[in-house]
Amino acid sequence: MGTAEAMALFRPTGGQELALIRASGWREFPPRLPSQPIFYPVLNEEYAVQIARDWNTRDGGTGYVLRFEVEGEYLRQFPAQTAGSRTDQEYWILAEQLEEFNRHIVGLIEVIGEFQASIAPPVQ
Repeated sequence: MGTAEAMALFRPTGGQELALIRASGWREFPPRLPSQPIFYPVLNEEYAVQIARDWNTRDGGTGYVLRFEVEGEYLRQFPAQTAGSRTDQEYWILAEQLEEFNRHIVGLIEVIGEFQASIAPPVQ
């Protein structure tokens, strides 16, 4: 496992997934739930921030942006998918491939951003 060709990826997430990642020693992502057939790491920080800030904070939650590296040679098998604008790119990792994906993470997963739900003051 050489790190010379590792590629930085990002993952927007909420508190429950973050707790499971922390429990793994910051080394792996938890298995997907039955309603989550695909794991979506994203290719750029701005897109991850947008998701964490705008989606993970709904219903009063906290959104987090994670950064991690994966062996580039391993990632070559996954075509980048465009999810919106051309900068909104992500990989689609099937749930049954996540354990293998985790084995190709280089180093630790780190939290690089945190977003709190904005609660508007009551109207008087």
